Amino acid sequence: MKSPQLLLSEEACRDLSQCPVLNLSLIVPVYNEEDTVDIFVDRVSLMFADASDLQLELIFVNDGSCDDTLTRLLSRQRQDGRIRIVDLARHFGKESALSAGLDAATGRVLVPIDVDLQDPPELIFEMITHWRQGFDVVIARRSHRGSDSWTKRQSATWFYRIHNWIAEPKLPENAGDFRLMDRMVVDALGDLPESRRFMKGLFAWVGFRTTFIDYVRPPRISGTSKFNGWRLWNLALEGLTSFSTAPLRIWTYLGGVVAVASLLYGAFIAMQVLVHGVDLPGYASVFVAVTFLGGLQLIGIGIVGEYLGRAYLESKRRPCYLVRRIYDSGG
Repeated sequence: MKSPQLLLSEEACRDLSQCPVLNLSLIVPVYNEEDTVDIFVDRVSLMFADASDLQLELIFVNDGSCDDTLTRLLSRQRQDGRIRIVDLARHFGKESALSAGLDAATGRVLVPIDVDLQDPPELIFEMITHWRQGFDVVIARRSHRGSDSWTKRQSATWFYRIHNWIAEPKLPENAGDFRLMDRMVVDALGDLPESRRFMKGLFAWVGFRTTFIDYVRPPRISGTSKFNGWRLWNLALEGLTSFSTAPLRIWTYLGGVVAVASLLYGAFIAMQVLVHGVDLPGYASVFVAVTFLGGLQLIGIGIVGEYLGRAYLESKRRPCYLVRRIYDSGG
């Protein structure tokens, strides 16, 4: 735990007169982005060219790219000493790559940002203004999702509704990983032990003083998103099962309702036999009941399996990423 004196000195660093130069780290996970790396670096370099009050660090995390992404990054690093490259041993996924970048960064404030420039880097100056006003986290929130397809917009809407209904903490809607975080927030994230990471949930869980800025998200500058429908579905399951046990509890209630309904239906059949002396024809009802209950049991086992599988993977205590090499500007 940091001493009170150190915390006070860090708070004073928000004052421009006390801390005229701010160390800023941009965390940029990349996976098969050879066409966008140069465009991104050119735009960021131009944007920060006159920012004498900022000391910029560009952390690129190469998440097992199988194209020329790493070659492009190494070429740009020879031209720009502010670039550091964290080369992962294989493709671990964006959540792990983001964790690797946060662990490697040294800045006083850190900003995860996508290389496709759908996260406008120009917003960083406004984020820093809010940080100097005392906020620890400044979240960039999309004012609308016009650049996404109808299917993606609807699925995102329903995910946030379901997650915020059954899970704690609540996730801010239409907010991705693009945000500014104070160093103490990132240190708190680094203290969390889980290896199966749903970063949006972890960002919300650690809390701290938070504010929002709204923006319109532009389309990608090049290429296509690496998140297809299946990956988004798995990410949604990760989020729901990482921060809520409500699906298990709901299944308990559903089992109780079905059991009570079965008892009532059994009592109804018994009354029919006692009153009329003959039982009801029941092939269809038995068939429907057996298949319905069998389906419920399989779904319930599947939900239990999701939680059990995650507990099993966490129990192995494997790291969420492995670094093959870190390329610093000095070689």
